Amino acid sequence: MRILRSLPAFMAAILLAVLPLSSPAQLSIGVGVTIGSAPPPIPVYVQPAAPYPNYQWTPGYWGWGSAGYYWTPGVWVRPPVVGLLWTPGYWGARGGGYGWNGGYWGASVGFYGGVNYGAGYYGSGFVGGAWSGNQFRYNTAVTNVNRTTIHNTYVNKTVINNHYNNSRVSYNGGRGGTTVKPTSGQITARQSGRAPTIDQKNQAQFASNDRNQYASVNKGKPTLTTSQKPFSSTNKPANSAPVTTADKQGAQNQPKSAGANAPSNKAPTTQNKPATTTQNKKPAPTTQNKKPAATTQNKKPAPTTQNKKPAPQGQKPPAGGKGKPQGGGQSKSPANNGNNKPPQH
Repeated sequence: MRILRSLPAFMAAILLAVLPLSSPAQLSIGVGVTIGSAPPPIPVYVQPAAPYPNYQWTPGYWGWGSAGYYWTPGVWVRPPVVGLLWTPGYWGARGGGYGWNGGYWGASVGFYGGVNYGAGYYGSGFVGGAWSGNQFRYNTAVTNVNRTTIHNTYVNKTVINNHYNNSRVSYNGGRGGTTVKPTSGQITARQSGRAPTIDQKNQAQFASNDRNQYASVNKGKPTLTTSQKPFSSTNKPANSAPVTTADKQGAQNQPKSAGANAPSNKAPTTQNKPATTTQNKKPAPTTQNKKPAATTQNKKPAPTTQNKKPAPQGQKPPAGGKGKPQGGGQSKSPANNGNNKPPQH
């Protein structure tokens, strides 16, 4: 009987283990556009204490919403599966702008642009703790925990000097951004990563609906930088206010595009702005669109000895009879006949 009762739980565990990982398309958090201006620096904040064992810290980041860049507060969340770690998302320079690379869950912490998010995410890897079997051990040298509920801890201060990055820049590449590049293994890890949880998506959604979180309002220094529990209908951001029409209109004046027409982009090409060619302007004059030059086919031949009476013997022929015939078939073709190619632009 005990075996039969435990069978459903056992089968559920098996199904959870064989579920396919989310596709890369599901990993993107944002609107999928490239922004012409870089996000503000990462604000300095104090990490709240981890509320429960095995909860993972997901650092705050700048997202893009209806009124521009907004700050999504960092928060403690339960991982989708025991043993997984969170790799934060990051903004990366591309196509003359900055595109968002969404965060993901995986067996290890991968590439997140070299951005210093704090609390163990100092630009490379993660030093805030590690899994030991089914229990997560927290490094209290860099991680804040509630010691009344969490006892699986250790202290390792050496990792701070090995990984710490003093910069607070929030993007990779471009002018002033971090310069580190992902390895082939990190690229593969991102492609096979697992999408954010519902709690993480709610955190971003509620933050994007609060005008106080937008850089256009807080000047890049949000007062609400973290939350111990994810936002929900019963746990909304403190002092939240709806985004106004004026906020949205202000964001429309900021440089943004799909990357091709950003202000710092390369010179226009046929992919983002048609170059001037014979397809979009009138062709240069040729014999195909103007009257043909005068030839023996469309005007009377010049007088020669063949079409007028010969001069009397003993007299010199008239002046028109000297030299080669004018306009005859032996003369060269006009410069702009139909064989000429149109001018190249």
